[in-house]
Amino acid sequence: MSSKKSSMRCLFGALAVTTCLLTGISATSWAQSNDGLTLFSGVRRENQLSYLLDYGGRPNGWDRYRLRIPAKKLELGVAQFAISYPDYFDGKFDTDKIEVRVKGKSLPLSEVEWDQENNLIQIYLEEPITAGNKVELVLSNVKNPPFGGTYYFNVQTLTPGDVPLPRYLGTWIISIGRG
Repeated sequence: MSSKKSSMRCLFGALAVTTCLLTGISATSWAQSNDGLTLFSGVRRENQLSYLLDYGGRPNGWDRYRLRIPAKKLELGVAQFAISYPDYFDGKFDTDKIEVRVKGKSLPLSEVEWDQENNLIQIYLEEPITAGNKVELVLSNVKNPPFGGTYYFNVQTLTPGDVPLPRYLGTWIISIGRG
């Protein structure tokens, strides 16, 4: 009888430890992306875009931002991306380390401009992206702001051959130091 009790205790102990480990791992992997529930953001749910911070989003640390745009958002082709961010974001971007990826492949860029006064990054493609493609904008060598916070990064596109009016695609709600 006591052998049965001790084996049950071992089983429950192992189960408890495994549950804690699995919960901790999944919480860590969600820590720096916004695919979860966002309340009171002011951004409609269908306009919230997902992102990933490769190095945890630590304040004043170096990071890589993976800003994702789903295929359903690209109803038209894209010749240029314009990413605007709030004036209180005092991080730094390395324009030489910005990529646009489609199907895992980096596309050639003709130019990347960072307008610090107007809080805007413009990415010009050599060849337009066709409609219906999933896109990942990769910003490497980003110096995060010295203090944590939540930052709204908006993306607009210009379509090839179209009237040069930017089209809003969505917003990344990026959290620094909140993981």
